[in-house]
Amino acid sequence: MKLKNVLSAAALCTASVLALSSCSKEKEQTAVAPAAASQDAMAQIKALGFSTDGVRTVEGGYVVEGDMLLTPELLASAPGYSTLRVGQDEQYRTTNLVTGLPRVLTVSLSSSFPSAYSSAVDEAIRRYNAAGLRLTFRRVTSGAQLPIKYSSNLGTGVLGQSGGFPSGGNPAPGFTLVPNVINSSNVNYIATIMAHEMGHCIGMRHTDYFNRAYSCGGSASNEGASSVGAILIPGTPSGADPSSWMLACVGNGVNRPFTANDLTALNYIY
Repeated sequence: MKLKNVLSAAALCTASVLALSSCSKEKEQTAVAPAAASQDAMAQIKALGFSTDGVRTVEGGYVVEGDMLLTPELLASAPGYSTLRVGQDEQYRTTNLVTGLPRVLTVSLSSSFPSAYSSAVDEAIRRYNAAGLRLTFRRVTSGAQLPIKYSSNLGTGVLGQSGGFPSGGNPAPGFTLVPNVINSSNVNYIATIMAHEMGHCIGMRHTDYFNRAYSCGGSASNEGASSVGAILIPGTPSGADPSSWMLACVGNGVNRPFTANDLTALNYIY
């Protein structure tokens, strides 16, 4: 997935407070109009339960819901997806998760990033490792399973973009961030964006998938869950969770450590 900032009425998938966006943007940029997805691809995307609004054709597949990459292989395989509900605006996951637990996933950071990003990746890793999961993370300098790549532009308002979802029991191959759009040296804010994209890599969907207007503003968007089913996590509140780390959009500078509902969801899966 990707995160954007919401500026004025824009939406962010893990981006800014004063300017919300679909996973993050703070500056408007001129981007080349993406090629339109074919009707067959759009049908496959919808059949898997993803939103077909704003689908972008990119190298390697299609970006949906702001910051999630769906590869042609994933669309062709038509894997089953199920949902994980937590409260009214629920947590969602794919059925393709990281397997072989307990397991340590390695993370690396491109040397192109400013120094604040080094502290931020350590904080993002700390948040996951403090959750007591059977899935933990460790930082390495090279050869990581989740490399964090640098980009100067992924599109207007886009803070970051995941490399997809787990496949074959392994996590998606990392994600990309755009420092000049994130436009901040706030370590906790950057760590929130990183933790969000790491969440996609291990199989998490946006918390407000059924109503992205909850965090992004604008009109309500509910694509339905198709035939993917749902798994309700017992003992969680029925109200919406306004601070989940997997909400589609985030305000500039906002820090979103895991909420109680987030931890319930993570511990249920891992």
